[in-house]
Amino acid sequence: MILRLQPVQVATGSYDVDGQLVFADGFLAAVLVKLSGYHEDMAGMWFLEAGFGWVDTPNRPTFTDLDTAQAWIVQQLADAA
Repeated sequence: MILRLQPVQVATGSYDVDGQLVFADGFLAAVLVKLSGYHEDMAGMWFLEAGFGWVDTPNRPTFTDLDTAQAWIVQQLADAA
């Protein structure tokens, strides 16, 4: 599985606007948003703003970095296969 990230600005309605579209084998799988300083201790972490298909979950996780987020997305997709 090949993941590709594309930087994007996300209109979240808050201070968190820096994001990444995550494509898995060419399909949009997730939208990640980098948490701003507004979140204090969590600033700089990445939040699953939206997941699609097997990456969709009601309990949206937060990740310490993009590598951790990508590993989680790969695992979600692998578990579904």
